Amino acid sequence: MGGLECAYILAKHGVAVTVLEQSSVVGGCLQSFRRGDTLFDTGFHYVGGLREGESLYPLFRYFDLLDLPWQALDEDCFDEVFIGGRSYALAVGHERFTQTLAAAFPHEREGLQRYTDCLKQVGEHIFDAFRPREAADFYSSSLFARSAYEFLTDTIHDPLLRKVLSGSSLKLELAKESLPLYVFAQINNSFIQSAWRLRGGGQQIADRLAAHIARMGGLVRTRAEVTRIEERDGKATGVLVNGEEFIEATDIICDIHPKEVLRLLVDSVSLRRIYRRRIDSLEETFGMFTANIRLKEGALPYLNRNLFIHREDAELWEPGTEGVQSVMASFYPDQAALDLLTPMRWSQVAPWAEHRDADYETFKAEQAEACIRLAEQRLPDLRGAIERVYTSTPLTYRRYTHTSEGSAYGIRKDWRSPVTTVLAPKTPIENVLLTGQNLNLHGVLGVSMTSVITAAQLIGMETIANSLTR
Repeated sequence: MGGLECAYILAKHGVAVTVLEQSSVVGGCLQSFRRGDTLFDTGFHYVGGLREGESLYPLFRYFDLLDLPWQALDEDCFDEVFIGGRSYALAVGHERFTQTLAAAFPHEREGLQRYTDCLKQVGEHIFDAFRPREAADFYSSSLFARSAYEFLTDTIHDPLLRKVLSGSSLKLELAKESLPLYVFAQINNSFIQSAWRLRGGGQQIADRLAAHIARMGGLVRTRAEVTRIEERDGKATGVLVNGEEFIEATDIICDIHPKEVLRLLVDSVSLRRIYRRRIDSLEETFGMFTANIRLKEGALPYLNRNLFIHREDAELWEPGTEGVQSVMASFYPDQAALDLLTPMRWSQVAPWAEHRDADYETFKAEQAEACIRLAEQRLPDLRGAIERVYTSTPLTYRRYTHTSEGSAYGIRKDWRSPVTTVLAPKTPIENVLLTGQNLNLHGVLGVSMTSVITAAQLIGMETIANSLTR
């Protein structure tokens, strides 16, 4: 998505752009795929902040994505957190969110107010990173340099309520020691503003962007894998595609993992060893195991909310712990299907990194069974409603997106070292830029923000910001 959005911005401002995609379809984790008559999404499930005045609205207005078939989730409960046999509703709107949870935790009303006030303030200042005066020290002095876990424990004293507030956060990695408050607050705030599914699959976002790029004179090519970035006298001159075709370029934007970018610049004289070591040493967030489930028609009612189902003893701030402790259940609004997702560490699939065998298939079947068994605590009729189960692991993501260790959310950001773990678009090679989820924030909102920051390196932030904030 980041590469397509960068191309869209540049083409909109008269720059000649070419998008090179190794796969047969564009979109990366926005891709949709069919199994029989059922359409599943690769990594897209829902977005937040799509109404006017909210976080994602000005970005999607700019990218002409607001008129896709969005469906608002239930305002009284867009996310349901299920722990220890009891459900807790997360409601749309900061005041409603606070009041709903305060009804279950009346002794924490004041803490909940402070919690939502902080999230709301972060959302109101979402474009600070775009303004030149603030951008210089944004990461070192902002909430990127504060601990999300410490904020939560200082603000909310009831352990169960802390678990409920953390319980819908399978959309980010809850790393106790490292997660910056900004990442936690910005992502959760956008969903409290409003939450939306997309009827017909996330591929529509990628296809819409690609169509606009072509309409504005750009070129979008699939089955075009960049196998090398050519460099001369400290500048990139172009790229080698599929090992044989050379395409000249004045500037190159890489929407792949930074470690993969280094491999495309293996002989570069501009990349000092210390820079390579820094990038190679960055830690990855956990990956994701997904069970895509085709349901028997009419066997399980559609729920216009997401379910986050946790074992009572689940350690939500200990990412990738062995065993299935938590699962997200996400329904499709226009077909009998749902996805079950749970965190998965790379070490769990590393034995099959080079060769997948019968043991790997057994492992996936066991993981799917564990997810279904946990989900049955909230959806007791699920097992009898299942027609077919398809599975994917971090190995699948690594294969299709070249994401290091198949991480779901890219490089792990660390509030103790934001300058090191929050990457800038610029690289030591002046005309090679980075974009995508590994730089600032992940997810649809984070990648869209980052695409603006990257494109601004070529055409200026003021040019783009005036269109975004009008």
